[in-house]
Amino acid sequence: MSLAPAAVSVSASAISSPVLRFQAVRQQSEALCRPLLPEDTVVQPVIDVSPPKWHLAHTTWFWETFLLREYLPGYQVFHPDYAFLFNSYYNSLGSRVNRADRGTLSRPALAEVYQYRQHIDEHMQLLLALADTLPAACWEVFELGLQHEQQHQELLATDIKYILSTSPLAPAYQMASAPTPAHLAPPMAWLPVPGGVYRIGFEEEGFCFDNEQAPHDTYVADFELQNRLVTNAEYLEFMEAGGYRDFRYWLGEGWDLVQQQTWEAPLYWVLHHGRWHRFTHHGLQPVNMAAPVTHISFYEADAYANWRGHRLPTEQEWEIAARHFGATAAGGTFLESGLFDPQPLPADASADQCHQLLGDAWEWTYSAYHPYPGYQRAAGALGEYNGKFMVNQLVLRGGSCATPESHIRLTYRNFFQADKRWQFTGIRLAR
Repeated sequence: MSLAPAAVSVSASAISSPVLRFQAVRQQSEALCRPLLPEDTVVQPVIDVSPPKWHLAHTTWFWETFLLREYLPGYQVFHPDYAFLFNSYYNSLGSRVNRADRGTLSRPALAEVYQYRQHIDEHMQLLLALADTLPAACWEVFELGLQHEQQHQELLATDIKYILSTSPLAPAYQMASAPTPAHLAPPMAWLPVPGGVYRIGFEEEGFCFDNEQAPHDTYVADFELQNRLVTNAEYLEFMEAGGYRDFRYWLGEGWDLVQQQTWEAPLYWVLHHGRWHRFTHHGLQPVNMAAPVTHISFYEADAYANWRGHRLPTEQEWEIAARHFGATAAGGTFLESGLFDPQPLPADASADQCHQLLGDAWEWTYSAYHPYPGYQRAAGALGEYNGKFMVNQLVLRGGSCATPESHIRLTYRNFFQADKRWQFTGIRLAR
């Protein structure tokens, strides 16, 4: 079974008008859900995955709670119970449905959620019409609202993939385009980065999340970074060498997990007629051996690095290298491409350039997600956005094929627990 293709809107980075940016972001969320059946939007197979209907409503609740209720005179909430249903984790704003129970919300119906979105969008137009009278604090929250919804667009893309993958029918989210002719990945090369004292953190103009703030100096020794992401073919070598059966390469927690979960391959990989396939947004497809490997945990990334005799970079090394090599979004694969899969490099890609630093796959680093020196958590409910999660998680850098292009930057700090695999997470080695 195949569903209708998703429309992908213009990148918000190309739009300067606040009204048009708001409309573009809101339309993108709905475009991502357009190929789904109503039944698809309620499913929650695991706690990490939220139903698409919940994403559509939660992002709408965010605008209502943090902007309309605060800054639009006389605004009345759309429904008094929606704050309980669609609050995510803001303890400051009261009780809420448990995260694991979001899939039990058969009501409100999907049509009512779209009515909610329309109501909020109309009232946001009224608020934005007051632009000349709005305080600076309102515009700061407005920008956060756009970035917040873009975060949920990435989650929508990855959650939809996981939801459809649990169906025995293996439905395609959208039809695949013509397959790219098979070719070998360009040879891997090591690029040197001189040691020294470097500046880390966000100092540019524009938006950043609070976890990127408090820029500071850090020292690194000389190191080298792989010039591209690890490919499926290279990871398959680890698998065929018995990497999932040899405890020597694994952290203790990771080895326990491999045995408990009987992992033998990345998430979504299945042997089909003696050949490795992957479940993708286009259904079950043969593994493209030249493309970057994705959907692996930190434990798998670290085990692979140990097997190769190398290591994962720290987040400081990653950011330093990205600046050193002048990384840009050009050439990267992002949400706007509509491909929903990292793409292989051309066979003739230059060996002396560092590729795929932005887009395609999030890169695990060997850095704990901790606050930068001097970090200060924001006051009020929005202070819960990042700060309270700064424990027991690892930092990922670079964005993925599901990240909106205008949402990523060199200082962006993503973070997940070491066992998570449903995001487009990949590997770049260091030494």
